[in-house]
Amino acid sequence: MASGLLELCNWSTLAVCAALKLPQISALRAARSARGLSLPSLLLELAGFLVVFRYHCYYEYPLLTCLEYPLLIVQDVTLLLYMFHFQGSVHRAAPYLALFTAAWFILAVRKWIIDLAMNFCTFISAASKFAQLQCLWQSRDSGAVSALAWGLASYTCAARIITTVMTTNDLTMLIRFVIMLALNLWVTATVFYYRKAVAKAE
Repeated sequence: MASGLLELCNWSTLAVCAALKLPQISALRAARSARGLSLPSLLLELAGFLVVFRYHCYYEYPLLTCLEYPLLIVQDVTLLLYMFHFQGSVHRAAPYLALFTAAWFILAVRKWIIDLAMNFCTFISAASKFAQLQCLWQSRDSGAVSALAWGLASYTCAARIITTVMTTNDLTMLIRFVIMLALNLWVTATVFYYRKAVAKAE
């Protein structure tokens, strides 16, 4: 029973994450605008994914507990490029991509570096969610923001709470997933709130 639940959570998380950002990419392309999307939020989220994936690799945790991160990183980079494209300045993405590439190698130079980065990672990822919330509150427009993507992100956090408890029992990761679950649900609710507000105004 327990092994079946673990397999279900692992594989369903991978399946969801393989397409997690596709609704957001699709919404962005349909809107042909990055209005309502927060660049700081996306950059912070990308940094968080990079640190967590590097942490898992450094400590050689089971591959199935972290395989979604490369998928999420690729999708976030795609979103980043689209955001800059619709702002008419794709070349502005180059310094960010160079910085993230350098960070990948620097994080594993010393154990204390990766541990420190992981401890700050929850704050970084939480800041990315708050940046997205602030952007929604300011623009009062969630037209380019996908509620489905945020809802799916909430599911993956819930599934990862279960897999973490059943495999590594890493308290740092567990706290991170609980906080991310709460914030993902908050963003999802905010997207629906502004969508209803626009519908009423029309």
